[in-house]
Amino acid sequence: MDFIIQNVLNALQWGSFYALIALGYTLVYGVLRLINFAHGDIFMVGAYISFFLAGFLIGPLVGLSPVMAFIVIVPLTMVLTSLVGVTLERVAYRPLRRKGAHRLYVVITALMCGLILEYSNLAVLGASRLKFPELVEKQIWNIGGITLTNLKVMVIVAAILVFLFLQWVVTRTRVGMAMRAISYDKFAIPLMGIPVDNIIVVTFILGSGFAGLAGLLFAMSYPVLEPFMGMLIGWKAFIAAVVGGIGDIKGAFVGGFLLGFIEVGVVSVFPSTYRDLFAFTILLLILWMKPTGLFGMPQSTKI
Repeated sequence: MDFIIQNVLNALQWGSFYALIALGYTLVYGVLRLINFAHGDIFMVGAYISFFLAGFLIGPLVGLSPVMAFIVIVPLTMVLTSLVGVTLERVAYRPLRRKGAHRLYVVITALMCGLILEYSNLAVLGASRLKFPELVEKQIWNIGGITLTNLKVMVIVAAILVFLFLQWVVTRTRVGMAMRAISYDKFAIPLMGIPVDNIIVVTFILGSGFAGLAGLLFAMSYPVLEPFMGMLIGWKAFIAAVVGGIGDIKGAFVGGFLLGFIEVGVVSVFPSTYRDLFAFTILLLILWMKPTGLFGMPQSTKI
């Protein structure tokens, strides 16, 4: 029983990372019908932004304590990472959208933006890995043979709070109503006086900001940074969003945790080299049985 509970906690932690990134994918897709393949690299940028902020705030120039630095770094990382996401939207996606470019070209542009972020990081900082400083003293609690850390609890709680916040924004606010309206009919919405570009910017701010939060929490949990750290986890989070039903907040959240549970379950029984093989095979079977994802609904295309 202790072994099962320990694996459940590990799965909740990994699922939280996937869920935080998948929520950004599903937000952008829900409004623009765009799969922002650069989102995983925005997660990487958030981790590096938090690294440099930590070095600046803890260093001799400012001299904050690690805990105070952490309190300052969380909002700053989210704001600066959201600026990166908004810049990508303004420079790369908006011109194509205004020219009426086919969705395929926008997807290819998103892939190129991700590669630009990765290789810009590689060119500026080099291929060497960076060690993230310890902002919060790690506390380990041993309860009946079950190991639990304060960082693990922090990650899980953060994912749940972000999900509840986004669910409230999308379902209870005027901005969320505008997001849902744009996803339903983006051509009629401007005729009703809704500023489409502003709503899209808000969507990128939310998605990119929470990707930055995920990058910070990931760097604190696994304190080794490298330029391609967002590639695989970004693809996995995208798959989790698709399995949950991309475009649906609840689906992205459940899909992220589902992938986390599958991966940890496979590793607990089989060698770790089988993790991705089994995980992706199971997710493929789910999509084979329900192509729209667990919470996705079939959508008709207006002609």
